[in-house]
Amino acid sequence: MTARRRRRAPPKTEPDYVPGTLLDWRDSSHWSHEERPCRYCGFPTNLRDSKRSPAHKTCAEEALAIQAAEAQAAYHQNGQTT
Repeated sequence: MTARRRRRAPPKTEPDYVPGTLLDWRDSSHWSHEERPCRYCGFPTNLRDSKRSPAHKTCAEEALAIQAAEAQAAYHQNGQTT
């Protein structure tokens, strides 16, 4: 008797990501009194990421979403999924 393989559901075409909901920056450590240019867009911000680099929350979330999409594409390109 052969084992049956379960088929996975196809990936959703639209991401579950809603801008502004990925990171929680309510902690005061993400705030600085000094405005500096965002590391992603270059506009001034008082916000700091977890490494204390200046970054808007939405810019950081967008960068994370792009990194995740690139990692997923690389995984699929290398033939790791069937």
